[in-house]
Amino acid sequence: MKLQKATVFALYAVLELAAQPERQQTAIEIAEKYGISAHHLAKVLRDLGRAGLVDAVRGVGGGYRFTGNAKRLTLMDVIRLFEDASNDAEGPSPLTADQEAAAGLRFVLAELDAQIGATLRSISLATMLKLIARRPWESAAPEQARRTMAAARRR
Repeated sequence: MKLQKATVFALYAVLELAAQPERQQTAIEIAEKYGISAHHLAKVLRDLGRAGLVDAVRGVGGGYRFTGNAKRLTLMDVIRLFEDASNDAEGPSPLTADQEAAAGLRFVLAELDAQIGATLRSISLATMLKLIARRPWESAAPEQARRTMAAARRR
């Protein structure tokens, strides 16, 4: 699944803000940490504010704070704000009964989309923050990373 820039920026922002919900952070602080455009991030933060996930304080000492529920809000909840997350598997559509390969490929791609969606709906921001704190990608093989993610969801 390829996400648009705005979606990735939104995920960075909510994870950063949810990690320290009592602390206000500016768009510039978050943008500098992730090496992204502060101007673009400000637009994303405005959308997150409209969705009720962040609260903005203007003026000197202002910034953004996370106001959502990190235990209930999933990655897919954030993604849906910026993407069409429907299960429209891209791929060749079968035009005739003779095009079994196209039908089979479309079926497999739809299954993959469904699995990706289910995974993103099952990972809360709190779970993602625990995963980030553990940093399993530094030492884990792909299979172990999958088990670590499943264990983090159970906690």
